[in-house]
Formats: sequence, C-alpha cells, structure tokens
Amino acid sequence: MRRVVVGLIAVVAALACNGEASPAAPDGRTPVIVAFGDSLTSGPGLAQEQKYPSLLQERIADAGHSHRVVNAGVTGDTTSAALGRFEAALVADTEIVVLAIGINDGLRGVPVATVERNIATMIERAQARGIRVLLCAMEAPPIRGLSYTIDFHRLFTTLADRYKVPLVPFFLVGIVGNDELNLDDTLHPNAAGHRIIADAIWPYLRPML
Repeated sequence: MRRVVVGLIAVVAALACNGEASPAAPDGRTPVIVAFGDSLTSGPGLAQEQKYPSLLQERIADAGHSHRVVNAGVTGDTTSAALGRFEAALVADTEIVVLAIGINDGLRGVPVATVERNIATMIERAQARGIRVLLCAMEAPPIRGLSYTIDFHRLFTTLADRYKVPLVPFFLVGIVGNDELNLDDTLHPNAAGHRIIADAIWPYLRPML
C-alpha cells in the first residue's frame, strides 16, 4: 500500500511540474520532428539556438512533450534538390515532418507543375511511412508575372486539401522587407525573424504532438 501511495505522489508531482504528462513511445524511444526546408530553416548566419527549429524545441519542452526536433534545412535548395535527400532526412523515429520548401523555386520561376509534383511526392513518401506532414505555404514574388504568382500560391492549398494535411500560412508576412527582422543581406530572417516564424508554426504543430 505504501508503494502505491508513493507512486501516486510521484505522478502528481510530475503533473504539477510539467502541466501535463510527457508522452513517450511504448518502447522508450524519443519521437522526432524533422524541420525540412531551405535557408529559411537552415538559418544561415545564426547560432543554432536562434533558428526556428530550436525555438520550436523549446516550446515543445515547455508544453511537456519529449519530441526531438532535427534541423534538416539546406541553404539554396529547390524542391527538386530537396526531393533527392528527403527520405534520408526522415531519420529513425520521425513522427512529424515540417515541410517548408519551395521559395527558391518561386524566385527562379520553376514551373508550378514541377513544384507541385515534387512537394506531392515528398508528402506521399512521408505518409507511406506513417509520418505526419505539416505543410508550410510559400509565395512567389510577381517578378515572373501575376498569373505565376497566383498559381504558385494556390498549389499549397491544393496539396493541403488533397493530402489532408494542416497548412501553415506564409510565415514571412511582415518579415520580408523589414530591416529589423532580417540579416544585413536583406534576404534571410535574423533571430527576431526566426522567433516570428516559430510563433507562426507552433499553433499548427502543437495539436499534432
């Protein structure tokens, strides 16, 4: 009886400290979240702890979850290049992939059909392995024509609807063109910009944990 009481006290103490019990896999493995993308994920010029995947890791821990976030961003990646490394990036115990790719395609004017096909293939490969996808919408500036920008915008909604995955709205809104939120190159978010990105992704990621 004494052991039962002590056990109950331990459970209550854990809940009091964490707010909720931290879920763990039945076999004790740590579930993994892969943040997959380009320079918006790799965070050139920033310390590791300043990048949005690390900021998401902090939020996950604060929420009482045990997931480990892996930064799988590669600067300069297009969807075609990313597709070639996608499956290898989904390391053992991956449960969720935050898919934030495509902005370089939009800047280069890669055909929308190509971008859609590449991202669709990534989603299908993840889902085939039982990995859930959180898709992040990207936008293309109107330097390739308005119709291209509109079609590019629509492809992310189309993919989210087709594969029944949650969609994070374009997280650079308010960051693009703001010197206070970008590095000196004016292209990449600084530490403050990455905090805004993490704030944008977190409400969509948290229900998936």
